[in-house]
Amino acid sequence: MRGTRTATGAALVAGALAVTGLTFAPTAAAVTPQSATITASCGIFGGGTATLTATQSGTSATITLTSSAISAPVAVAQDSISSTLTLARAGGGSVVFGGTKNPAMNTGDPVSVGPLPGTVASGDSLDAYGGSLKMVIFGITVTCKASGPQSPGPFVFD
Repeated sequence: MRGTRTATGAALVAGALAVTGLTFAPTAAAVTPQSATITASCGIFGGGTATLTATQSGTSATITLTSSAISAPVAVAQDSISSTLTLARAGGGSVVFGGTKNPAMNTGDPVSVGPLPGTVASGDSLDAYGGSLKMVIFGITVTCKASGPQSPGPFVFD
């Protein structure tokens, strides 16, 4: 009988510790939607549909932009494009994501930049429409702007 009480007590303590661990475990922040599309114009460098993919961890977030409609104007090495993605914040202001993160691309390849890091606040609602993407490739600045709101809607960060 004594052994049963000890085993029961140990099980209760283990269960309490497990629940406590779950209570204090960090929660994963979520951004919704995780992916959105825009139609962008990059002047003489082309334009068309692009996909933005967002991730979030606390106040840190990243955005990756890919487009098969917008082509690389020249061959570029990996992590050689300096990119600044500015997203418009609902209610005014903007949030900037930037860095030199990109895959290697040949002339005419689909453009892909990111993940570009940025800082967000809980409740931020960000849209590419009203913002821009500036890429500096070998000293040439390519600016792309969305022609309308992103679909299915703005990124909303937890």
